[in-house]
Amino acid sequence: MTLRTAAPDDLAAIMRLERETFPTDAWSEPMLRDEIASPHGRYVVDAEAGRLLGYGGVRAVAGAPDADIQTIAVAAEARGRGRGRALLRELLATARSRGARSVFLEVRDDNPNATALYASEGFAQIGRRPRYYQPDDVDAIVMKLDLAAWADAHGVGGAHSGASAGADAGSAAKGWC
Repeated sequence: MTLRTAAPDDLAAIMRLERETFPTDAWSEPMLRDEIASPHGRYVVDAEAGRLLGYGGVRAVAGAPDADIQTIAVAAEARGRGRGRALLRELLATARSRGARSVFLEVRDDNPNATALYASEGFAQIGRRPRYYQPDDVDAIVMKLDLAAWADAHGVGGAHSGASAGADAGSAAKGWC
């Protein structure tokens, strides 16, 4: 597993995986292009043997107290091997290195594997957004992580260390992570 910062040349592969993973509510190519280029976020790709197997993004404005996990996707055939967890941990380390103290995310209510992954890393449910994911009418579960507590639990250094923890066995099946 090789994680690296996404580059503009990764956009076509990211879009293929985006459409496969989120067929009814995929982000558009211009949206993802802008996200990858934004100085306020970081997108990371997981590549192996020249093939993109996963990606994720965090919006973490330098100096802001909170950050948001924008998306995480792992190819169906690569799930259950810790790739989603590795991507998540890299994004959390990025948020911490930019000074965030809390991280938020929304996860589909019909995605128990991703919800379990987030809970296992310390995210707690703080709310629900009814019918958030369209056109499927699926609720979003809103979750929050205390980033300092997560960093202490995972041995991640100070706010500007940029270190990330290793990967554990991840979630599989329908859990897009």
